[in-house]
Amino acid sequence: MYSQDIKKKISQLPDTPGVYLFKRGKTILYIGKATSLKDRVRSYFNADIVETRSPLISKMLTQFTDIDFIKTDSVLEALVLEAHLIKKHQPEANIKEKDNRSFNYVVITAEDFPRVFVVRGRELEKNDILKKSLGESYKIAYSFGPFPNGSQLKEAMKIVRKLFPFRDRCTPYISDPTNPRTALGLKKPCFNRQIGLCPGVCTGEISKTEYAKQIKNIILFFESNKKKLVKNLEKQMKDFARVKEFECAQKIKKTLFTLNHIQDIALITENKVHASGNTMFRIESYDIAHMSGQNVVGVMTVVEGGEAIKSEYRKFKIKDNPGVNDTKALSEVFSRRLAHIEWRMPDLVVVDGGTAQKNIMEKILREHGVQIPVMSVVKDEYHKPKQILGDKKYLMYERDILLSNAEAHRYAIGYHKKLRNKTMRG
Repeated sequence: MYSQDIKKKISQLPDTPGVYLFKRGKTILYIGKATSLKDRVRSYFNADIVETRSPLISKMLTQFTDIDFIKTDSVLEALVLEAHLIKKHQPEANIKEKDNRSFNYVVITAEDFPRVFVVRGRELEKNDILKKSLGESYKIAYSFGPFPNGSQLKEAMKIVRKLFPFRDRCTPYISDPTNPRTALGLKKPCFNRQIGLCPGVCTGEISKTEYAKQIKNIILFFESNKKKLVKNLEKQMKDFARVKEFECAQKIKKTLFTLNHIQDIALITENKVHASGNTMFRIESYDIAHMSGQNVVGVMTVVEGGEAIKSEYRKFKIKDNPGVNDTKALSEVFSRRLAHIEWRMPDLVVVDGGTAQKNIMEKILREHGVQIPVMSVVKDEYHKPKQILGDKKYLMYERDILLSNAEAHRYAIGYHKKLRNKTMRG
């Protein structure tokens, strides 16, 4: 099916993070990122390709004639490079796989102290949405993306912000002798400043010039220009040392070390389980919460394309109070959910518990004449996931399964506590 050259290239791929490119001649058909280039690219040639890949990816695999790759030092850098190359080359299988307006972008505003935000493509098209979220007029100086997966980008931004603290919503500090607070030097730090994620824009601890250097570092990072970024940081470190600002120099030294030893475990987990190329796979997760059989509630949470869709979460107050019978409560919740034929059906159902909970969900599906696979998450004595029961081919969505399950537990406990508090007050 594939040429000897292709087979040889696949066998010689490195077991390192990076970006891979499926090409036809000089045309790039698809760009993806990987924790392990070898494992990820090999996964495209599994026997169950039709079941686990989107139609666009399947089509691409019948057209490509070459595979290229770029190694990176971390999964985070692979994520950023992937977005940079997708924007540059606009491969059909990337851009058309998902509504372009729902992609994620990192934007930097054009201000004296620029803000850094993650927004949707639709927010870039409709300035009034972003304007409303910022609370004032703005102008975008830079945008980076598209990033196909919002939850991956969210994890990435946590790392980026630790490397390069930035302003998002706080107000820059301006000394005003007519204002008693600023005249006395009372500068209230924002929450992010208190936890080290804002460099002190709100407290006057960083000048416009020094903050501009920080923003430049962020720009270089999202442009995948690590070589120049490292060179910039080394120069800044030497400049601080020369004027005996040793604390500042030490901070940059630490940033340089972290940049070269990025601990992106969350991204590695994320990256491994999104090998399907199907960004719209929908998972519904269910959980029950109560205290000694009182105030029994159930919830449904939704994860679609790797993202928690909180607007589609649903709460169920149990009508037929089952006491401590979780499976009976689960049966009621799931039956009520399936009655809503106007809601999009899931591709996979996840339930908290073991074989009993899995069996009851499968029984209800059979009674309704619906064929949807069910997975159950078994917990240990500390309520930590220890096993996932069900068809093993769906373990490619392990991260999404665990996310939906964790969200269901959190949402159910929150709803139960709300009802319990209301009962106690009543």
